[in-house]
Amino acid sequence: MRRNKEEAMNTIHNLIEVGRKHFTKHGYEGASLEEIAKEANLTRGALYHHFKNKQGLFEAVLITVQKEVADQIERDARKSDDLWEQLLLGCKAFVTAAVELQNKRILLIDGPAVVGWEVWRSMDRQSSMRLLHEQLDLMQRSNCFKPVSVEAMTHSLSGALNESALWIAQMPEHEGSLDEIMKVISYFVEGFKLQYGTS
Repeated sequence: MRRNKEEAMNTIHNLIEVGRKHFTKHGYEGASLEEIAKEANLTRGALYHHFKNKQGLFEAVLITVQKEVADQIERDARKSDDLWEQLLLGCKAFVTAAVELQNKRILLIDGPAVVGWEVWRSMDRQSSMRLLHEQLDLMQRSNCFKPVSVEAMTHSLSGALNESALWIAQMPEHEGSLDEIMKVISYFVEGFKLQYGTS
């Protein structure tokens, strides 16, 4: 029984990896379940055994991408002990990871369109937005700024970061665009700190 469960998990992992490659290269509409199953050395019926349809596989891929991005945010934020610097490092990590070739189409373009805006936002709230909320809540409790709505701050900054990532994804030169975005985000949070800080 345990071996069967492990084999099933390995099959699912393989399908997600192959599916991710196809969704990245061809987009959701252009990706073929038959080709995905073929590359994964499975029949189409075996694929349907694990995922009800193409959208089901795509959602699993999207969750994987979101988890990887969230993990990157946590790793980068931990590089500093300063709460304000952690916030900026986390913001930069999100934008950087979101525009990577293997992520941007799935996360930013097809994701909201395929699963629907409300579902996509709900998934985001469980990953990157959750981390942002936790960081801002910690900063508020640490008296980094006067009491304001952490919910409002989270949604405002998250929206800015998502739009920034979409803009950068369209630019031919990501590095320069990322520098410009991080300059703006830095001014934003530093301005907030100066206006509301309790130094």
